[in-house]
Amino acid sequence: MSEHGVALVTGASRGIGKASALALAEKGFDVALGARTVHAGEGRDDARPDADPLPGSLEDTAAEVEAHGVRALPVRMDLHDRESLTSGAATVLATWGRIDVLVNNAVDTGPGSMTTVADTTMDDYQRKLEGNFLAQLVLIHAVLPHLLERGSGTIIDITSAAGITDPPAPAGEGGWGLAYAASKAAFHRVAAHLAVEFGPRGILAFNVEPGMVMTEKMAMNQKAMGLENKFPVAPPSVPASVVAWLATDPEATDHNGETFTAQKFAKDRGLHQPWW
Repeated sequence: MSEHGVALVTGASRGIGKASALALAEKGFDVALGARTVHAGEGRDDARPDADPLPGSLEDTAAEVEAHGVRALPVRMDLHDRESLTSGAATVLATWGRIDVLVNNAVDTGPGSMTTVADTTMDDYQRKLEGNFLAQLVLIHAVLPHLLERGSGTIIDITSAAGITDPPAPAGEGGWGLAYAASKAAFHRVAAHLAVEFGPRGILAFNVEPGMVMTEKMAMNQKAMGLENKFPVAPPSVPASVVAWLATDPEATDHNGETFTAQKFAKDRGLHQPWW
């Protein structure tokens, strides 16, 4: 068993999920990796199906995790396939016997994130709520009995400023879609409830609000729209550094249920080399 035990990270084929998996591996965790993209070249932007394949895969992340001298376990998971979530968690528990940290990072990438209210369909709202709120609850329900039986565990939810702030402009003009915002707002409430209900039984739960992050998908979209280097953004390793801190620092127990603004916290605590 690794130094800190086992972490399960969703959306781990690229972006904040991959960076979080690597940050946890560097801290000594064995890391189970959940995502749809198992092999390189399979990743697609659901909102832009005609675009080039997205870089990254579970195989790629697993190799980088193992380079830190810990174990990696790729497990295919799909936010819109509840059975894949429950069976994925069961696979991790059956293979390694424990889960110490769950990082709910994966997000629905389908239509509706950047559409106005008038242009958003009821199916868009339903898909966003399923992928950005209900799927995470399915996974939490899958691991919570194990955590409670052991009397310890940490759940880290990667939320979004869109769920807790008003848009500065309409979607597509500097703002974001209501379907995405509403689903992330619902998800944002989960950590506090977990902390209140299960904190006395050893469960820690936190929100990490990452801010603008230059993921592979964002880099591709900015290039396609000619917007490269137009906006200040942080690398995925910045929110990942906060995830690793929450998973390992004893001080985190004093902040159960709280929201961490990743870029400010990482800068204030010196968790990451300067990126600004």
